[in-house]
Amino acid sequence: MTQKRYCVFCEIIAGREPATVHYQDEDVIVISNRLTWTPVMLLAIPKKHMTQSEMWRDSVMERLGRALVMMGEKVCPGGYRMVSNVGRDAMQSQEHGHIHLLGGMALGPYA
Repeated sequence: MTQKRYCVFCEIIAGREPATVHYQDEDVIVISNRLTWTPVMLLAIPKKHMTQSEMWRDSVMERLGRALVMMGEKVCPGGYRMVSNVGRDAMQSQEHGHIHLLGGMALGPYA
């Protein structure tokens, strides 16, 4: 029997790990990121466990996009950035697909 690897996002979705939830529906949850590189750092996560690549090919992207735009307009009226890291070279740290919403300050260019 194959044992499922621990996934902090699945644990948050199941209510077994703490998180500040800003939005959720049957398919999507938006939470505060524990990282604080910018004043606003949210994560939009599909409730179904899937990889980044699977997420981008799945119909859940429309729901993630709507949630991110709604939250961005609400908490970052001056503008925001959405970022999706895919793979280690892009600094992806969680296998469970997700998109970052960054804002609350002027965001300069980066590589």
